[in-house]
Amino acid sequence: MAGHSKWNNIKRRKGAQDAKKAKIFSKISKEISVAVKEGGSDPETNNRLRMALQNAKGVNMPKENIERVIKKAGSDDAQLEPITLEGYSPGGVAIFVECLTDNKNRTVSSVRAVFNKYGGNLAKNGSISFLFDQKGVFTLPKKEDTDIESLELELIDAGAEDIEVEDDFLTVTTAKEDFGSIQKKLDELGIAPENASLQQIPKTTKELDVDSALKVMKMIDAFEEDDDVQNVYHNLELTDELQNALAS
Repeated sequence: MAGHSKWNNIKRRKGAQDAKKAKIFSKISKEISVAVKEGGSDPETNNRLRMALQNAKGVNMPKENIERVIKKAGSDDAQLEPITLEGYSPGGVAIFVECLTDNKNRTVSSVRAVFNKYGGNLAKNGSISFLFDQKGVFTLPKKEDTDIESLELELIDAGAEDIEVEDDFLTVTTAKEDFGSIQKKLDELGIAPENASLQQIPKTTKELDVDSALKVMKMIDAFEEDDDVQNVYHNLELTDELQNALAS
């Protein structure tokens, strides 16, 4: 999980910057809208909405924006369809793209265009999904008075598979089926996660030289710029050299 933790750290820093932009709010708004259409507007009985609202809070999305999205979702006839697209970058890095769209043809065309632009290729669905496991991932704030050892024991009892401690946050990973029990335990402990989601975690990673890896990262950034794209997962090994290059 070490490689995943590095990626989570990079995404967290990037997310803190992107939170000032409308794009990340748009992606969370889509998730809120789909959650409301799927299970209603009460987060107490709609776990998907509850998770989306937690993530909205984690990026400081204004309360009025959230309320507007929930209200609109109840009367909007537009349907957002979840689709996943898979492919490879140059160097053989597996790329898994999750989308929410009201126009599947447009989304497929846009994603294919990014693969082509960066020398990759769009593959048939299912051709790389076996390289990933879907896991629950929680990012928790680490406060000065946090008893890390006690918290770890509580979360392990609730089903946590892996807990990684960074300077100011913890990354908790769990099996998909234990996602709800971790949510419940965090509620009991009064801990609000900065982010909680089901993510595609690579079973193994692929290492490239720094120049090649930076090109893959540019490709990933291009996918994330697409309004229809919600999440991008990959199995690129985030070496120390690559992290240093990304930070410079």
